[in-house]
Amino acid sequence: MSHCAYCTQRKGKRPCPALAGLICSQCCGEHRIVRVSCPADCVYLESGSDYQQKRLAVQFMPLRREFYRELTELGGEKSVALFNLVEVVTFGYFQRRHDGQDAEVVAALQALRRTLSPLHVPAAPMPVFAEYLGKEYDTFKKQNPEQIADISAAPEILDRAISFVSRFSGTGFQSQRFLGGLIGYVRAYHPDIAEHLTKQREPGHIILPGQQFMPPPEPEAHTHGPGCHHH
Repeated sequence: MSHCAYCTQRKGKRPCPALAGLICSQCCGEHRIVRVSCPADCVYLESGSDYQQKRLAVQFMPLRREFYRELTELGGEKSVALFNLVEVVTFGYFQRRHDGQDAEVVAALQALRRTLSPLHVPAAPMPVFAEYLGKEYDTFKKQNPEQIADISAAPEILDRAISFVSRFSGTGFQSQRFLGGLIGYVRAYHPDIAEHLTKQREPGHIILPGQQFMPPPEPEAHTHGPGCHHH
């Protein structure tokens, strides 16, 4: 029996070009990209990522719905708009990348929070995504100054956003759980927005879908009756 080239315990079933041998499906699913340097043309890379994203999307949706409810109670539509923008920018930036990590999102949120804090102190050069998110916020704020939270409310919203992302991400080293959940959610429940953002190329022209980006409503309970067609 050919053992997995990664764990050396289970049976290897999939050819792994990165390990020059066979890998078991469990190691392939858990360690691709994060610990195994998968080439972009690996036949298992895209299909495995799609499966993980669909699975995470189901878990992500109710938690996201609850977080949006929390934001609405905190600061109304402007609070929702700020996190909505974060999600749109994050999806657009990471949806084609297999090596993106949740830590990049958290670092970007922390950097934006520092920038919008009344006690802002210049820090070291920002990571690439942090700089990108900051520019998209500035662009949208200039174009729609009355629609999104500003310096007076944004720090608290971003603190809660950091907590939300970190909770969903978990404690795994180099976790991609939040990114997988967000990308899977947008693709599964808002395919029109996913398609638009996939085609979008120019930075600084981010759409802000607002309430249409919210989860679909839960189906109403059905009662069988005389006019029911289920008989």
